[in-house]
Amino acid sequence: MNTDALTRIADALERISPPPAPPPDLDGADAYVWRPGEMPAHDTLDPVAKVNRVELDLLQGIDRARETLLDNTRRFAKGFPANNALLWGARGMGKSSLVKAAHAAVNAEEGARLLLVEILRDDIPTLHRLLSIVRRAADRRFLMFCDDLSFDRDDTHYKSLKAALDGGVEGRPENAVFYATSNRRHLMPRDMIENEQRTGINPAEATEEKVSLSDRFGLWLGFHPCDQNEFLTMIRGYCDAYGIDISDDDLRAEAIEWRQTRGAVSGRVAWQFVQDLAGRRGVSLTR
Repeated sequence: MNTDALTRIADALERISPPPAPPPDLDGADAYVWRPGEMPAHDTLDPVAKVNRVELDLLQGIDRARETLLDNTRRFAKGFPANNALLWGARGMGKSSLVKAAHAAVNAEEGARLLLVEILRDDIPTLHRLLSIVRRAADRRFLMFCDDLSFDRDDTHYKSLKAALDGGVEGRPENAVFYATSNRRHLMPRDMIENEQRTGINPAEATEEKVSLSDRFGLWLGFHPCDQNEFLTMIRGYCDAYGIDISDDDLRAEAIEWRQTRGAVSGRVAWQFVQDLAGRRGVSLTR
């Protein structure tokens, strides 16, 4: 076989199996988004120039969860053991905001470079590829974060997550911890678990398989609906922080009217009201 033929064969093999991707640049930011490609060579960690976050001291009504998650994150950033954390419960009560705020607060107080890496729920099957990158960057600490994590009846992605968190020969890297938020305590629909109990050949084993994923999270933090007083306290905290001048009586009247039109009270609804109020009064929401 002549040299030209060998060269063509080598070029074809390179196109079929491209060389490994270069290691990502982890010095340009403290937050990244995981973007898996069609094959591992095309995977990227895209830096986030400015994280969409609320400052820790503005999160009201979740004091116990805030201190617990902050302590867990702080220990991890210092190189000590820490648990995977599942933040579950009522929607709009600051679960994802707390994760991002705790990351920023720990980096600020420790002078650490704890890296926040967001992974989308649909990309969970590629988590093992992200963990390979994390293992190679042993001098860095990674807080992997999946927002609004849940699984439906025919979804098998949860098996990938179970294996990545604790299973397998390698297990979770020591320099990585996984935080997730969900409206569901066991990450599965209640009717799915109850159906397994009613129709499974071995109901106990079928249910155990479905709920065992949440057991991979050593830290469970529950978020519950707030009452009207907590709702008003949240709004007053935002107004004071951003310099929105409004009397208590006017705030109460306008906030209650806003709540009634939305049919709900939560931290998200409180923030939406503050955005509307600031816009009407010509106040910029920057600190």
